[in-house]
Amino acid sequence: MTHPTMTRVVIPSAGSYDKLTLQQEPRPAPGPGEVRIAVSAIGVNYADVIVRMGLYASAKELVGWPITPGFEVAGTIAEVGEGVDDLPVGTRVCAVTQFGGYATEICVPRRQAFAIRDELTDVAAASVPAVFMTAWFALRELAHPRPGATLLVHSAAGGVGSSLVQVGKVMGCEVVGVVGGSHKVATAEQIGCDEVIDKSTEDLWSRAEALRPEGYDVILDANGVATLKQSYVHLRRAGKLVVYGFSTMMGHNGRVNYLKLLSGVLRTPRFNPLDMVNASKSVLAFNLSYLFDRTDLMEEGMSEIMGWLADSRIVAPPATTYPLAEVAQAHRDIESGKTVGKLVLLP
Repeated sequence: MTHPTMTRVVIPSAGSYDKLTLQQEPRPAPGPGEVRIAVSAIGVNYADVIVRMGLYASAKELVGWPITPGFEVAGTIAEVGEGVDDLPVGTRVCAVTQFGGYATEICVPRRQAFAIRDELTDVAAASVPAVFMTAWFALRELAHPRPGATLLVHSAAGGVGSSLVQVGKVMGCEVVGVVGGSHKVATAEQIGCDEVIDKSTEDLWSRAEALRPEGYDVILDANGVATLKQSYVHLRRAGKLVVYGFSTMMGHNGRVNYLKLLSGVLRTPRFNPLDMVNASKSVLAFNLSYLFDRTDLMEEGMSEIMGWLADSRIVAPPATTYPLAEVAQAHRDIESGKTVGKLVLLP
């Protein structure tokens, strides 16, 4: 008797692109309260690169080796487990995953799958959950800027950056976006930035000061040591720095540069609570992969995001697609820092 199989990307141990291996396995069956999704599109995030390099703390703590990366998918409900009666087989969904998303079939708890509207393509749906939940949590749960507040968003043309810009605009904020190349300026403008700083052609902080001499109400930074100190400096009184990554400290060309990483750790600013009290500035930080037990936040955030999509208040980021077998190329491209919007794998 032949059993149905599925394909997933498996990383047996930390390393470069050659560690991304395709593996055939028996198709999973949903347990009680779970659904099985036949996956048609998979979102790629920079965090997946850090997982592959062996530097993503929650991946090591919660899963270990071997591991299948991936935080978001879109597809169709293929099977439901006991107790699931509100998401029929055949329903198109997007889902958030606590790793495991690089697969043609995946089982997730029902609460992590969300029905999508007919007009939303699978590629667009797979581009939404991780980046918009990151943006939603950063702005709605942590920073909660007032209408009219000014945000500075680093990497504004990327997946999370473009989502931060859009959520900021929904909340009535003025948004200054920072991009790392002239080919990204148009994208940042199209998604809603009121001003764009192209740091490849102009000095980032001189331009930031010229645009808002009084400083920024919220600065959103996943760069790490390259910008953290100056991001904090350029907050106005009562301003908030939201930190959700350290991309500039990581290696490129597939491998970890441990000297660069150590240098980055040593040069990372230490924010003294007494100094923050005197400056009346705050530093907030989070890692979305540790928050899967907060089902209240997940359900509220995704409900609001899906509502904004339905009302066309936000749109999915522009996406570049790759066959699942070209996952290594997708990792190379996202590591390059030259991509715009989202990268999506197609099984």
